[in-house]
Order: sequence, then structure tokens, then C-alpha cells
Amino acid sequence: MSDSPVIETPLDAGSVCRGIQRLFARNDIWLMPEMPLRNGRRADLMGLDTKGRIVIVEVKVQRGDLLGDGKWPDYLDFCDRFYWGLPPQLDRNILNGEDYRPDCCGIVVADSYDGEIVRPAPLHPLAATRRKTEVERLARAAMRRATVAIDPHCAPWGGSE
Repeated sequence: MSDSPVIETPLDAGSVCRGIQRLFARNDIWLMPEMPLRNGRRADLMGLDTKGRIVIVEVKVQRGDLLGDGKWPDYLDFCDRFYWGLPPQLDRNILNGEDYRPDCCGIVVADSYDGEIVRPAPLHPLAATRRKTEVERLARAAMRRATVAIDPHCAPWGGSE
């Protein structure tokens, strides 16, 4: 047995997203990465639960990125539940501060393989017309991505998401 220290390699956002997607999939919540919003922002993960409620997860893997993110409130108008997604080694105590609105934001901690909800996201229901619009946008984006994955020749058609 070696006496050399174990060196933890920092996780990248893609690895954390994969762990979060696995956790949510087990709970029948399906997420899609990099979903553009109508306000010009892009959600790291966005999807639907079994009741058609919209979930957004904003993933941060570095403290500086978390501290410098002033745009996250722009996501709240597009989801019923909002989560922060973090790797296990990132200190999440900052998310308990008033600036990060713990009253409306959940926390998921994940690695490449799995995740855990450490603070559930409270439900803040969207207006029915807003939810309908966003669910249709998600569905069309998912169908477009699935079609392009099967037949890349379709990529130029239908515009962007």
C-alpha cells in the first residue's frame, strides 16, 4: 500500500451535469443540457418532472464562478423549481446567504456518477401560459436534437433552439 496522498481532480461542469442527470432520471425528471431561454440566457440543465413542471439547474464548479454569477435570477422566470448544482468539494455555505435566495433555490451536489439533493427546491409555480410556452420550447428543442443526432443532415433546418 502506498503512502502517497490521494489527489482529488477537480470536476468539470460536464461531469457534474452527468451526475445530476442520473439522479434526476432515477426520479423520472428528464433534463436537457444547454437550453437557451427567451431572455438570451442559457440554462445549464432544463427539464420536466412528471407533472410537467419545469426544473432548471445552474451548475458551478469553481468558487469564483459561483461568487461572480449575477445573472442567475434571470432563470427564475422560466422554471417552477431552481437548483444550484455543485461538485462535492465546492463549499456551498455561500448559497445560504440572502443574495442567493435560499427560500427559492435548491442545492444538488454531484460527481460524475451520481448526485444528491441536499436542499430541495421549493415550488414557485409559473403562470400556466408561461409554462405551456416553455414546455413546448423544450419539447421542440429535444425533438430537434434527437433528429439531428440520428441524421446530422437535418442540422441546418428549423433554425436554432
